[in-house]
Amino acid sequence: MPRKLLKFLIIFDNTSLLYFPGQFLSGRVLLELQDDTPALGLHFHVVGEGVVRAGSARQERGTYDKENYIDFRMRLLGDVDQGPSVLSPGIHSFPFKLGLPMGLPSTFLGRYGWIQYYCKAALREPNGLIHKNHQVFIVMNPIDLNMEKPVLAQPFACEVEHKMGVACVGGGLVKCRVALDRGGYVPGESVVVTAFISNHSNVTIKRTKASLTETIEYLARGKVVQTEKRALAVLVRAKIRPGGKDEWQNDSLYVPPLPPTNLHGCHLIKISYDVFFVIEPKSLEKEIKLQLPIVLGTYPFRSTGNDITNTWPDSVLKPDTHYPSTLPIFRPWLHEKPESN
Repeated sequence: MPRKLLKFLIIFDNTSLLYFPGQFLSGRVLLELQDDTPALGLHFHVVGEGVVRAGSARQERGTYDKENYIDFRMRLLGDVDQGPSVLSPGIHSFPFKLGLPMGLPSTFLGRYGWIQYYCKAALREPNGLIHKNHQVFIVMNPIDLNMEKPVLAQPFACEVEHKMGVACVGGGLVKCRVALDRGGYVPGESVVVTAFISNHSNVTIKRTKASLTETIEYLARGKVVQTEKRALAVLVRAKIRPGGKDEWQNDSLYVPPLPPTNLHGCHLIKISYDVFFVIEPKSLEKEIKLQLPIVLGTYPFRSTGNDITNTWPDSVLKPDTHYPSTLPIFRPWLHEKPESN
């Protein structure tokens, strides 16, 4: 029996497949037929959804949750009250266009959950045969650091004094001050770390370490059911002997392609970024850890001479934007074993 349906495609007008909330999603469903083909209807469905699935099939009741962002259905061909239409041989094009809602969360793929957007098309024949196709598109909800709190553009610091060793045999304080050049970054930039450590104890510090860390929390029914934590960039310095000092001067942690802090509009997946500064003693003493939270955005700080109101939101539509080439829809480490918390 010869194939009647030669092509069945969903084609977007935007060939990059990248859309921002509030933009129009437009394109066409294209059919190429070899023979006359009766059709009851051509159905079109646009879906945007967030899903968390953090347990096995047996545990799914407490570890599965879902929320919908888009659920738009339309008929591109046919009517409920009409009989089948006959499509002639050749190419048929059925256009579609709809405005994407504001506030959509960005596309994201994680180990225990995801946010995805896609279109589905179904061609129904009177004999019960249904031809189906789908096409994914990408949504980026940008975070412009210039629109966030001004304090993110300023340096900030954290310091601690920690008693180490036994007081009767020369125990003392370890003092540490860590500073970052600012609180907000975008992928491709570097976090500049400055630190000063003085060891007034009788315990040797084995090493000091700074790490840029991503933490992803997956929630189901309002509870955190799974967590991913991963060090994305690490710097390590050598030991500090009793009475010694060490100073970090503008050491940098590179920010790789990453989704922005939090996923605005999503209540199931939370993303945060921190710089952890860790002092590891040589003995059985507990390590000292300082946590400096940062915000990861989409668009970097501009010079103070620019008028922000004149560059937003038009700036998100500039053709030289970095996305989607640096939008980590598919994360290469997803199939690695997760780190223990």
